[in-house]
Amino acid sequence: MIFINVNGKDYQVDVPSDTPLLWVIRDRLKLMGTKYGCGIGECGTCTIHIDGKAQRSCTVEVGKVQGTKITTIEGLSENHPVKRAWIEEQVVQCGYCQPGVIMEVASLMAENPKADAEAIIRSMDDVICRCGTYPRIKKGIAKAVDIARKEVRK
Repeated sequence: MIFINVNGKDYQVDVPSDTPLLWVIRDRLKLMGTKYGCGIGECGTCTIHIDGKAQRSCTVEVGKVQGTKITTIEGLSENHPVKRAWIEEQVVQCGYCQPGVIMEVASLMAENPKADAEAIIRSMDDVICRCGTYPRIKKGIAKAVDIARKEVRK
């Protein structure tokens, strides 16, 4: 039995310890926001946070995350600046990669709250959007940074 904490809730799952975390999140916990993309950690579609850091859940073994705090797109606050920016800028086209993109941007913003939008955009090189909404993703990142900065000033 493996014990994990996902989105603030404790779970116990009966799976082999080398099962990819992605499949535990989707198949056992039924949290469908985290998507399968490539299965080798290259595209970023399955990005989640482990102790606040962006990680590719398709390459993380569930047995190695016991004692950590895992956050999926469902666990990111609806009021989070990135989620709000994505809605305001209507970033999503097909939406398949967007949970991973949002989680990557949220992690980068948390790691370096003073980073400007261009620095975050440069850090996003390894997140792939198959339908090519990069211009809208860039606008969303700029809006998220703007929202976050305004909230800090309040």
